[in-house]
Amino acid sequence: MDGPPKRLKMLLTGLSARLLLLTVFFVMLSEVFIYAPSIGRYRITYMEERIAAAQLASLALEAPANNRVSTELLEELLRSAKSYGIVLRRPDSRALMLSRNMPPEVHATYDTRDTEFFPLIGEALSVMWSTERRMIRIVGPSPRDPNVVVETVINEWIMREMMLDYSGRILLLSIVISLMTATLVFFSLQWMFVRPMMSLTDSMEKFRRDPDDARMLIRPGRRRDEIGRAQRELAQMQRGLRDALKQRNRLAALGTAVTKINHDLRNILATAQLVSDHVSDSADPNVKRIAPTLLGAIDRAVALCSRTLSFANEGSPAPELTHFDLSGLVSDIATEISARDNQSGMIENSVPRDLSIFADRDQLYRVLSNLVLNAFQAGATKVAVSAQADAEMTSIEVADNGPGLPERVRAHLFEPFQSSTRVGGTGLGLAIARDLMRGHGGDAELVQSGEDGTTFLLRLPVEEKRERARLGRTSQTNGASTGPPANAAE
Repeated sequence: MDGPPKRLKMLLTGLSARLLLLTVFFVMLSEVFIYAPSIGRYRITYMEERIAAAQLASLALEAPANNRVSTELLEELLRSAKSYGIVLRRPDSRALMLSRNMPPEVHATYDTRDTEFFPLIGEALSVMWSTERRMIRIVGPSPRDPNVVVETVINEWIMREMMLDYSGRILLLSIVISLMTATLVFFSLQWMFVRPMMSLTDSMEKFRRDPDDARMLIRPGRRRDEIGRAQRELAQMQRGLRDALKQRNRLAALGTAVTKINHDLRNILATAQLVSDHVSDSADPNVKRIAPTLLGAIDRAVALCSRTLSFANEGSPAPELTHFDLSGLVSDIATEISARDNQSGMIENSVPRDLSIFADRDQLYRVLSNLVLNAFQAGATKVAVSAQADAEMTSIEVADNGPGLPERVRAHLFEPFQSSTRVGGTGLGLAIARDLMRGHGGDAELVQSGEDGTTFLLRLPVEEKRERARLGRTSQTNGASTGPPANAAE
């Protein structure tokens, strides 16, 4: 019985947990793309603020008549502007300077008017990764008068620390946003999709354990989306499969009963055969007249019982593969069939004489003779057998000039007890033929059937492809016996 631990494990290892992680990942990835231009913009803004502070500090120079200020006031102005030196350049080239304790070296100069997108990002990231304490000069227009250019020298390390602090706040905010978004998405999809999918899975598992129990069938809801459609399709499939399983069980039971009945009936008919042999020796003309009909009916009944038992009891024989000449096999079939008293049709052997195949000769003999006899018994006077091979497959075509197959027969042509068109036929011949071909890894199919004749196609994989194909399809075959019996056609 499924308990909370199992459901918790499914929750942590299922689609919900993966969705949560993916949501966090993609939100963080989006934040990275947002952060890169943001940190570049933050650096420019910081430098513009230093330009504005430097311009305000320089105004103190204009207050005294002699442009001289005390040392204490100078240091306070520079400290408030976070600057080591300030220069104002006016349009009339008159410059004002405010400086004290200038650093021995200025490592770089930056202009706040250079605002290209990718260089801003690159320079900002370079500052953050740098461990060197540098002094930099910043040049930019005054925020009060664009015609006035302000220069200031600052310590880049202070700017770097503020950029790192800003980055930490962005990172913390990104984590909070991603977790909140992922949690909302998680619970939304958990309610809308994951829970219904888990319900579908539970229903399939319960149905697999006990398909006969009607309580295990899923009850679809009223949803009109893809989940609702899947629920309705699953419910319909479960009902159809449940009915098919019931029918299969009934057919299996019926098949067992028919097998037992056929066994007993064959013994009874064997006794009737012995008695009918004596009837045929009777001197009564009326008895002599009906004896052949009686004997034929009993023989057909015995054959029907024997073939039914053989089909029900025997498994599909494993083909004994050998190399042989296909044209010679067709010639043997033509000789054997022409030797029969009641067969006058012609077999045209159009198989290339150099075509050698790798198959079970007896089984292929049985398949081809079955198709040829079926054609003659259906009214054909000529059957043409041809073949061709390529790198993948050997194709054998059996075409006759008979009247064609009825429409009702074509729909169930290869189904047992369904495809016979003559009195006394069991309908097993074509079913066995297809099973034997599939046992080789190939197949048998009807190409066409009409007033101008019927054409069957047999396909056999070449030698190097055969084993893999045969192993994959052996489980699909049903019982059939080997050998080229005289009464192979059905």
